[in-house]
Amino acid sequence: MRASTELHDLAVKTKALPALPHSEVAETAGTDWLVDPTPFAARVHRGRRGGEIVLSNGLISRTFRLRPNCATVSFDNHTNGEAVLRGVKPEAVVEVDGVTYDVGGLKGQPNYAYLLPEWIDGLTADPAALQFVDFEVGKPTDRIPWKRRRHHAPHLAWPPKGAYLRIDYQGHGVTVSVHYELYDGVPCLCKWITVRNDRDVPVRLNRFTCEILAAVEYSSAVEGHGTPCHPPNIHVETDYAMGGMTAATTGAFSVHWVPDPEYLTQVDYRRTNPCLLEVRPDLGPDAGIAPGDTFESFRAFVMPFDSYDRGRNGLAVRRMYRVVAPWVTENPLMMHVRNSDWDTVKRAIDQCAEVGFEMVILSFGSGFNMENDAPEYLHQMEEMADYARRKGIEIGGYSLLASRTIGEGNDVELPEGQAPRFGNSPCLQSEWGRAYFAKLRTFLGKTGFSLLEHDGSYPGDACQATHHPGHTGWDDSRWSQRRMIGEFYAWCRGNGIYLNVPDYYYLSGASKCGMGYREVNWSLPRDQQVIHTRQNIYDGAWQKIPTMGWMFVPLTEYHGGGAVATIEPLDEHLDHYERMLCSNLAMGVQACYRGPRLYDTQRTRMLVQKWVRWFKRYRDILESDLVHGRRADGRDIDWMLHVNPRLKQKGLLVVFNPLAEDVQRTLRVDLYYTGLTQRAAVREQEARAKIVTIEPDNTVELTATVPAKGMTWFVIE
Repeated sequence: MRASTELHDLAVKTKALPALPHSEVAETAGTDWLVDPTPFAARVHRGRRGGEIVLSNGLISRTFRLRPNCATVSFDNHTNGEAVLRGVKPEAVVEVDGVTYDVGGLKGQPNYAYLLPEWIDGLTADPAALQFVDFEVGKPTDRIPWKRRRHHAPHLAWPPKGAYLRIDYQGHGVTVSVHYELYDGVPCLCKWITVRNDRDVPVRLNRFTCEILAAVEYSSAVEGHGTPCHPPNIHVETDYAMGGMTAATTGAFSVHWVPDPEYLTQVDYRRTNPCLLEVRPDLGPDAGIAPGDTFESFRAFVMPFDSYDRGRNGLAVRRMYRVVAPWVTENPLMMHVRNSDWDTVKRAIDQCAEVGFEMVILSFGSGFNMENDAPEYLHQMEEMADYARRKGIEIGGYSLLASRTIGEGNDVELPEGQAPRFGNSPCLQSEWGRAYFAKLRTFLGKTGFSLLEHDGSYPGDACQATHHPGHTGWDDSRWSQRRMIGEFYAWCRGNGIYLNVPDYYYLSGASKCGMGYREVNWSLPRDQQVIHTRQNIYDGAWQKIPTMGWMFVPLTEYHGGGAVATIEPLDEHLDHYERMLCSNLAMGVQACYRGPRLYDTQRTRMLVQKWVRWFKRYRDILESDLVHGRRADGRDIDWMLHVNPRLKQKGLLVVFNPLAEDVQRTLRVDLYYTGLTQRAAVREQEARAKIVTIEPDNTVELTATVPAKGMTWFVIE
């Protein structure tokens, strides 16, 4: 009787959902989400077939069959009409007290090369798996609190708009809830699990897999050896990233494309095609769960691409970040002060206020120490922050975490022959590590400093010590350390503290890491630094929006190089200073201007003011997405196009001339992602706008006259 009542209640809940539109594609035909995302609202629908629910935003959809157990039975990309899924798998996998359980899923698919709708009715439930019991529908919530203190791009929402679905499974003394968020206007789905202990005794969650997708393969090779196959055309990353500056380098800790042992009909004779996605920590978590308590996993973000074009796919990833981590749009103009004595810092604050910079950072090697919790030091720093605030300037400082040794049993302990990723590293869950984060919270909470530049952030080193208070041994060490730094970054973000972190912690609250960075390059002769600047930005901007990456301008010597590598005395190198300002600001990118001052003469002050005013005039479009033009090579002009169809200024083209003579070039510029069609009003610099006709291929021809070693720009409306 109870079972029939529960089935009836589920049927009523399913029937109450809105019906799936007859044709989602027809309703938005001709609308490109990268130009106009507004028609693509996410909702949970009842499916066209009985006993199915569909999570869809018109760009992608994921369909769940609820009986005889719940499983994803289709995952479709509506922008190109392709199926993402070729087979049914469990929704998750958990290992509890050494026993592995599937969460949901259906068995009996005859061929894993493709999935036919008529096969689904014949699939059966695995009685050993956790069984579907309920679902709930709602809206996305803010996984990280975000206290907004700075300019950020318009049209952003936090928490993101969209639809939320929770599906519950029970069995073997645990309840596993699988959570999904699908966002408006972007083909990105977020997924994570929670595990509740329903037993009367503690349990240990040894391992989990929170996403499993039998995806359509990207390529097929009969031989299955030599050049490895590329994984499916899907972007996947998690907020369990660490130890690198790109999503690809940090994904090894959680994103795994592996062979599918059930895919027996693939043409690869060794059956090693990496077309099965498993999102799981590669170690642990080995987390204890007390009776009645709940464990929460990290989150996976899955976005199928609708193209094989590098530019379009990069633009898709950048749009995703604006939705799921909008704090990456914060982009203060910042100066790195080389010394932390009061006279130097006061001058830096005054000069920043004078020229329009927005933040002073007490840099590495300056003598600043965020770990100093002596009352007199905290009071001194508070007075410094108060002075900066009165001048309209934020102030923050540098702290080194990893790549140093602490000693006294506080460093990570590794098996013989292994070394920490950055050479040395403390264990974050040691006595020292716990005290370190407490000191940073105290400093930031008491002084009013509103930026942390956190160098050598946690790189993922495991630790086999058994005497550290925050973990029991090797298996739970990485999970425990990563949780600690994630919680600290969330605390920073919730308190409006800007995070400049040279590692890929965007989804955990960081706003910037390196756009593209090799320290010794800033010891090269000045002319070479200019080309490297624009090359680094061009390369980094494939997957980073301009605000996500920091660059570097060594006002004083950095790692050597002597006088030919530095700008000081600033007034004697105004031409180079201007080129570095333009190369960064015209790309919408902030650099760390490192030295004791921003100007040394009135002439220098006026130069910096000029370009800061220019940047702020065009800030919204400059901080919008970049479309790649020609990469800097020092041999001819290089250029990039900023685009944002939601602004009045829908495009801004910046063109640089590295040559020693003036040049004139005719460029064919693709305006597709500006959203403009047929005609555009284009003006070069501040001249009167001219109406130009947009060709059927979305391009216009623009003639640019660029001074020697200089820049010009075109505003497109």
